[in-house]
Amino acid sequence: MASNPAFNRLEQDARTGYAAFRDQGAPASPQAYPQQGYSQPGQMGHDQLEHMYNAPSATPVQAGRVTMDDVIMKTLGLFAIVLVTGAAGWIISAANPAMGSMIWMGGMIGTLILGLVIAFKKTLSVPLIVGYAVLEGFFVGAVSFFFEQRWGGIVAQAVLATLATFVGMFMAYKTGLIKVTDKFRRIVTMMVFGYAIFAVVNFIFAMVTDNMFGFGGAGWLGIAISLFAVGLASVTLALDFDAVDTAIRTGAPQKYSWLLAHGIIVSLVWLYIEFLRLFARLREN
Repeated sequence: MASNPAFNRLEQDARTGYAAFRDQGAPASPQAYPQQGYSQPGQMGHDQLEHMYNAPSATPVQAGRVTMDDVIMKTLGLFAIVLVTGAAGWIISAANPAMGSMIWMGGMIGTLILGLVIAFKKTLSVPLIVGYAVLEGFFVGAVSFFFEQRWGGIVAQAVLATLATFVGMFMAYKTGLIKVTDKFRRIVTMMVFGYAIFAVVNFIFAMVTDNMFGFGGAGWLGIAISLFAVGLASVTLALDFDAVDTAIRTGAPQKYSWLLAHGIIVSLVWLYIEFLRLFARLREN
């Protein structure tokens, strides 16, 4: 959650109780209930007041707040977009490898730029989040095709490993085996930023040296780097789960469900790519 400036904004809003949002969802005035006969303020009788106070509280959905179902549906929706565009990226790469390489590079650069825009934009933009999922899907599809061509069966292995890790991290978080504290969040955030810088440098090094793995190659150092990356990507899922719980607990506006779903998808794709790199390095030995 803290690794994304947008999630930081959610935390800051949570501390203030989502003041602006609460104003929008405040109990309506008597004028809002003409069917109850509330014509003028101060003219409500005892029965009318008692009816108002005894009425059930608005549900999170009615109040326009984040719910678990909402986050799940948004996550599944974005995941479906990634799968569909990923299949398209795979098919295009198989028909035209040169075009596939362009999709690979373009998708990587595009998601980097769009990800920064989403993270630092003052307001949440659903079209940008959906657009990110589209670009991410094309990138994943192209990358998966090239890995599968060189190391047959590697995509299925990476998918199974990613799903198993997701389930394992979710269980570890829900059972309290992994506790997301402020200190834990800060440490993971610094490690993510540090690895992001390393990844950029490593990419440049790989391009210059014509080594697809970059530093460490397929040797023991490279495998150690991949293991670290897989572990770090796995831990970020715990931050995503905590972000969802925090948003629900603090009554975050429903629009944040898109941001939460986006964070989960980004972590899953990152984990999948790191598994691909790890298994490819192991196959080279």
